Amino acid sequence: MLAHEFIRNAYLAGTGVALACGLVGWFTVLRGQVFAGDALSHVAFVGAIAAAVVGVDERVGLFVLTLGLAAVMAGLGRRAQADDVTIGVVFSWVLGIGVLLIAVLSTGSSGGNGLIVANTLFGSIFGLGVGQGIAAAAIGLGVVLAVVAIARPLLFATLDPELAGLHGVPVRVLGLVLLLLIGIVTAEGTRAIGALLVLGLIAAPAGAALRLTSKPYLGMALSAAIALAAMWGGIALSYVVPSLPPSTAIIALAVGAYALASMASTIAL
Repeated sequence: MLAHEFIRNAYLAGTGVALACGLVGWFTVLRGQVFAGDALSHVAFVGAIAAAVVGVDERVGLFVLTLGLAAVMAGLGRRAQADDVTIGVVFSWVLGIGVLLIAVLSTGSSGGNGLIVANTLFGSIFGLGVGQGIAAAAIGLGVVLAVVAIARPLLFATLDPELAGLHGVPVRVLGLVLLLLIGIVTAEGTRAIGALLVLGLIAAPAGAALRLTSKPYLGMALSAAIALAAMWGGIALSYVVPSLPPSTAIIALAVGAYALASMASTIAL
C-alpha cells in the first residue's frame, strides 16, 4: 500500500490534520462550541467556492474567509465565545452567499466546477500532491504546538472564566485564539475529508475521550490518538475497499469509537 505515492501523501497530510482535529476538538467539545465548528466548516466550503469564482488558489479562500469569520464570531460573542444566536446568524448568511456563488460558478465555462464543489464538500485526500501533503502536515503540527502552548490557561479559562480573569488569564484572547485554531483546522480538514465531514473528526474523538476520562491531559491525548487511529484506519480501509470513499471510512471509524466509548461509560456506571 505504501508503495503508492498518493497513499503516502494521504498519510502525511492526514496525520497532521487528525492530531490537530483531536486536540482542538477536545476543547471545542468541552467548551460547548461544536456548533461553531459546524458553522466554520461550512464557511470553509463557501471560501473554497469563492476562490474558484474569483480565480485564485483554493487555499486563499479557505483560510481567509474561515479565519476572518472566526474572528468576527469571537468579537460578537461573550468572552470571545460565540453564542448560538451569533453563530446561527453568521451560518445562515454565509450559506446564502454560498448558494449565490454556486449559481455564479455553475454559469461559468469551466468544466471542473462540479468537481470543485464535490471535492470541497467530501474531500479529496487521495488527490493531494506532495507539496499539499507537506503543507497539511506542517499546518497540523503548528496547530498542535499552539494548543499545547495554551492548554493550561485555556483549560482554566474554560472551567472557571471568572476566576481565571481575576488571576490575570486573558480569557477573551484565549477564546479568540481557540476559534482561530478551529478555523485553521476546518479549513485544512476541508481539503482532506470535506466540509460536510470534518466536524465528525473534530467532535467524535473528543466526545469519546471525554466519555472515557475526566483527566484533562489524558483526555487530550486520547482524543488525538482516536482521531489519528480513525484517519490511519480509514485510509487503509479505503485502499482495501476501493469503492469506499476515504472520508466515509475515516468518519465511520471516528463515530464508531464514540459509540464504543459511550457504551463503555454507560456500562461502567
